[in-house]
Parts: sequence; structure tokens; C-alpha cells
Amino acid sequence: MKRYIDLIQQTFEFPNREFTVDDGQLKFHGVSMMEIINTYGTPLRLTYLPKISENIELITRCFQEVMKQYNYDASYTYCYCTKSSHFSFVMEEVLKTGAQLETSSAFDISIIRNLCGHQRMTKDQLVICNGFKRPLYLKYIVELIKDGFDNCIPILDNLKECEYYESQLDKPYSVGIRLASDEQPKFEFYTSRLGIRYRDAIDYYQQKIKPGNAKLKVLHYFINSGIRDSAYYWSELSRFMYKYCELKKICPDLDSIDIGGGFPIKTSLNFTYDYQYMIEQVVENIQWICSKNHVPVPHIITEFGSYTVGETGAMIYSILDQKMQNEKELWYMIDGSFINHLPDTWGIGSKFILLPINNWQSGYQRVSLGGLTCDSMDYYNSEIHSSELFLPTMDNGSQLYIGMFHTGAYQESLGGFGGLQHCLIPAPQHVIIDRDKNAVVQSRLFAEEQESEDMLRLLGYA
Repeated sequence: MKRYIDLIQQTFEFPNREFTVDDGQLKFHGVSMMEIINTYGTPLRLTYLPKISENIELITRCFQEVMKQYNYDASYTYCYCTKSSHFSFVMEEVLKTGAQLETSSAFDISIIRNLCGHQRMTKDQLVICNGFKRPLYLKYIVELIKDGFDNCIPILDNLKECEYYESQLDKPYSVGIRLASDEQPKFEFYTSRLGIRYRDAIDYYQQKIKPGNAKLKVLHYFINSGIRDSAYYWSELSRFMYKYCELKKICPDLDSIDIGGGFPIKTSLNFTYDYQYMIEQVVENIQWICSKNHVPVPHIITEFGSYTVGETGAMIYSILDQKMQNEKELWYMIDGSFINHLPDTWGIGSKFILLPINNWQSGYQRVSLGGLTCDSMDYYNSEIHSSELFLPTMDNGSQLYIGMFHTGAYQESLGGFGGLQHCLIPAPQHVIIDRDKNAVVQSRLFAEEQESEDMLRLLGYA
């Protein structure tokens, strides 16, 4: 009999630093997933906190080393994109590393107030305020600046935004301009709906920003494809940098660029991406264009969200039963819902690393995974490296557990946390895994599984 572990070892370089198997059971960063299941049960959402600081420190170190290598005479700043995951334990772990913050809504500002109130951050923190801003968001930004958050920098997203700040602030403050990038060639729209047109940037600075109290410090752009080694990415970066050089020549206060986020995370065991190489290419391109245009190189800011938290997360499920629906289609039914718990699998067809927790010594078979809702789209049936999905057999009624890994970004925000979800499937319990100063594993229950009373209250029955 060919075992499941044989299949994985022959297909991938496995085990690796992140995933290992001991006595037929999976370990994630050295943590036994069966021990977590035995302690808390399933379905279970977990967060492995040490991965946050590990990823932040890796990219920060790479940028610093590359800048030194190229004699790049400016600094690098790592910002965390808060919308990826707003949980307090995430924010606190991010801030421990010295990373800065990027926000996208008024409620983000309330979180910043709370973090300051609990001495998790100070008013010196760099806060990049992005997005098309509603009145409350604008009001909160102004209040931050008035309260001494001198490094709070609103990124102007439309031609009217600066007028509000000028009407409310009677002291110097810093702003940035977001430039509207061209979308990928196959995208439905040609130009991003966010930001200001390239052709308007110079006039906007001269007519709206320069005469007032605002100082233009940052030029910002973002590419939806992420930081990829593609003609599209390099073309947009070059276009952006030439506009920076043009603005820098008439705006001496401008000294920084924000190139957004977009570093990918591992979505398969055969994932390959050379972060060091891409950072070298980004820095080299920026430096070359600035040299060609005879302007000083800018400080570089990035906003990594998914990269920061994506690889920290996992969803653990029990297989409730198996169902053969015809001669070919075998279903494993999970004790949860992909639509509710992992909406990216349904909404944009995202793939996550899927591995069994136990039974690695068993045989394997092709299966589809079914969720508990009545929606026909609540399923998962292929891996990113294959059009088929294989999992261990459930011989003689054996219990099987599975894990979907690197689910730490956006899934709670998109699917909801503790609210109403499709078919009233409850939000799963959430467990935090950390290590103490001696690297000993510690776990704690952050939130219990949602109960029916919570649903009834939201629906007006209580």
C-alpha cells in the first residue's frame, strides 16, 4: 500500500522548516496539532504569533542589507496594513518589532487610541492613513494630528480631501498623495479607482497643498498584482518613480515613497519566491531612476498586510463523514464552512496549504471537501499544484482531522467574526499559540465557539 506520507514526500521537499510529521501526526512550527485538537476540539481557528515578528524582521533586515550594499542614502520603514487582521494580539505583536501602521478606516483610529491608552504605542508612531475617507475618518485624522500625532500622514485620495484638513488645522502637518496606478492588462478596468491621476499631481500640489499648512512628504502607489518580477510591475514602478522625481524638483519637502505591499505568502508546499532578489531589484531601480534625474533617493515605506499575518493562521477541521455520491465523487464533510470561515476560497478561488493532521501512514484517495452550509459553492476540491485533492483514507471508521494553513489574513474580516453567517454556522473557537522567552510553547483560548444565544441577540430574539 502506498501511504499518504509517501505521496507528499515524493511530490514536495518535505518535511520542511514549517511542517514536520512525527509518528504519523503533523506539527506546525514544532507544535503538535493533535495536542491542540485534544485540548480544544474542532472546528478551530488558530494563530501562531511568533511568525509575525519573524516575517517583519526578515524583510526589514533584507532592505537594510540591500541599501547598505548599494550605498542607498535613505532609510526603510516597514508598515503593517491593519485591515489584514485587526485583532489586538496581532497589533501588539507587530508593534513589538518596531513596525509602523497603515490604516484604512475611522475605526482604525479608535484602535490606535486604545493602543496608546494601554502604552502599546506612542504618539511618535508613523500612521499612514489610506483610503477614500468618509467624514468620520477625516474628523478622527484631524483629531490625531491636533493631539500631537505629528507622524500621522493622511494620504490624499481625491482632489477635495486636502481642503478639509486646511479648514480644520492651523499648524503645519504632513500629507501624501496616492497616484492612481494602471491596472493589469487583463483587469476589467484600465485605471485604479483609488488615488489621483498622474496628470493632476503637479497642479494639485501647486494649487492645493503648497499654499497651505500641509507639507507633501510622501508619494504613494499600490499594484494589485503585488511585487512580482513582471514587465507590468517594473513598468508601473518606473512610471511612479519618474513622477516622484518630477515632483521632488518643485517640492523640497517630498522625501519618501510608499510602494504599498504585495509580497506573496506560501500557498503551496512547492512555493518559491526570492524576497532578497526582488528587494535588490526594487532598490536598484529606484536608485537608478533618481540618479538619472539628479534627485536624492527617497526613504522607502512598505505596507505589508497578508505577508505579515497570512502565514500565522490555520483552520482545523474534523471530517464528520464520507459520502460517495456517484461512482467517482467521494466527499469528506467537514465540521465547518469554507464560505463562512475561509471566504477567499469561495470569493476569489484562493488556495491554502491543506494537510491532514493525522493518519499520514494510511493510504490515500481523491476526495472533495464539503462544508456544512446548503450553498452548492461551499466546497474545496483541488490544490494549487494539482487539479485533484488527495487525503488519507478513513479505514474502519478512523477519525481524520485536516488543517488549512496560512489563512491568517483577511478571512475573519471578510467572513465575519462572531456575527451572523450563512446558515447560522457559528464562528469557530480561536486559539492563540505563542512561545515564552525560553521558546516554550504556550496556547490560550482567545474566543469560544459562537453560541446560539449570540445569534438570537443579533437577530432581535433576546
